[in-house]
Formats: sequence, structure tokens, C-alpha cells
Amino acid sequence: MSMIAEVKRQSNESASNLLRRFTKRTQQTNALSTVRGKRYHERELSVLKKKRGALVRLEKRGLYERLKKLGKTIESKKRR
Repeated sequence: MSMIAEVKRQSNESASNLLRRFTKRTQQTNALSTVRGKRYHERELSVLKKKRGALVRLEKRGLYERLKKLGKTIESKKRR
């Protein structure tokens, strides 16, 4: 990862002025917003994985419907 911003302290400069210059520099580079945007990014599933997942869901749904017709499903309590 590259350096976000580099600020060197000038002579007779207070810490608050240095911090202010640093925050201004980081906002100008727009690096902080890009990092925050990438923070929770997840890759998209491949087409094959989507199809396999759909097939598994269909199979489970069919099994549940068959068991429901036979009266062998376990009725769960309703949640509030």
C-alpha cells in the first residue's frame, strides 16, 4: 500500500498546525475515502457457484415439500 500523505514539520510550527496540514493533505489525495470504500467489498460469486447454490436450494425445497406432504416435518414455534 502506498503512503497516504507525507508532511514534514516546519520551523516554529505548532503540533495543531502540523495536524491540520496533514488532514488537509489526506483529504486532497482522496485516499481515505477510497480505503473506506474498499473496506467491506466482497467479490462477486462466479456464475457456476450461483447455479450450484440455486440447485441446492431447489433440492432442499423439494425435500421439504415432500416431507410436508407426508407429515414428517418438525413444526417450529413461531418467532415474535
